[in-house]
Amino acid sequence: MFLLVSTVRLQFELQPDRLRQARARAGLTLQALSERLAGEGCVLTRAALSKYELGKSVPRQSTLLAIARALAVPPSYLFQPQTVRIRWLAFRKHARLSRARQELVRAEVSDIVARQVILEELLHPGAPRPFPRVERVAAPADAEQAAETLRRTWQLGEAAIESVVRTIEDHAGVVACPAGEVPDFDGMAGWANDRHAVLVSRRDASLDQRRYNFAHELGHLVMNWPGATEKQQEEFAHRFAAAFLVPAAVARRELGGSRRALGTQELGLLKEKYGLSMQAWIRRALDLKIVGRSTYERLCVDFSRRGWRKEEPVPFEGNEEPMRLKLLATRALAEGVLTPARAEELCPGSTEALPEAGRRRASELRRVPAQEQSRLLSLAAETAAAEYGEGSPLRDFEAYGDDDLT
Repeated sequence: MFLLVSTVRLQFELQPDRLRQARARAGLTLQALSERLAGEGCVLTRAALSKYELGKSVPRQSTLLAIARALAVPPSYLFQPQTVRIRWLAFRKHARLSRARQELVRAEVSDIVARQVILEELLHPGAPRPFPRVERVAAPADAEQAAETLRRTWQLGEAAIESVVRTIEDHAGVVACPAGEVPDFDGMAGWANDRHAVLVSRRDASLDQRRYNFAHELGHLVMNWPGATEKQQEEFAHRFAAAFLVPAAVARRELGGSRRALGTQELGLLKEKYGLSMQAWIRRALDLKIVGRSTYERLCVDFSRRGWRKEEPVPFEGNEEPMRLKLLATRALAEGVLTPARAEELCPGSTEALPEAGRRRASELRRVPAQEQSRLLSLAAETAAAEYGEGSPLRDFEAYGDDDLT
């Protein structure tokens, strides 16, 4: 009997890393968590919580349940071993981003990445994770070449990239956008378990900025710059991002070889076509020597005077929302690899669309091919069965940063 009880206890042992991650995701310091617990009638000092996070002490069951409630996570979250480790290569942020906010971003992103990696390994065990080899760079021209090499490797040609996120996901990259507003954060890049490429962008950025952020972080993963300073590394990554979105040959074809001025309407149309901001187009023209420094600075001052630095007059319409995690979860659910509850745990919202299959309007189904009608009705039947069965003037740009069927 003693051996049996000991085994059960080992299976439900608190994982210190998970506790730290849950606290970071909640945006709480140890002191703040202690105060929240006290408000719920559970007295725990900051020191006691620290010992739990360091693995030096183990809380009682009632205490653990109280901590889980305070952190708004299921108790099981705190028992699950951390099987996914991320090695971050880049964290692009402003100096004023607090350490607590940095930890919050890392924790939230790590959780998203871990859930996707779990599904990837579940559905594709042992599958190779192809990603381009790292290019050595020592100058901006090398970064330009690295971007062109990647476009060739991924067979993108010179056409505008419809979705940077989809392109990365189609080539084995894990893409994430932390929820909410993090104004002093831009992006991150790293490797999960040293085999899954991870790219992150702030969600509240404009779509063109999000595209640029992902392209920038991609540069951190496919370029190597021995001896380069942090500032030089960022310059190379900026050059890579612009060249990945708009290759030099394309920029020269659109703008010409030499210009004395660039029009606002022209820049807006190019932004709509290629998903590169108007300001980044101006910088691209300078880097490729299509315009001179005086023209570039004059345009910078004009954008500042008009208030277009943070919100340009022409928006970009596109889709830069990660989809791979939900695709994996819904596939695993459809194949019976995951229960609905587990699918929802790994990808919240992955089961929400299922009941809709049973509420298609007849007028909608009549417009669908017969084979697709059959598939949708079968899915509706399976879903119903499962449900019932379970119950100063700027001189440079910073952006380089009828009835329902039943």
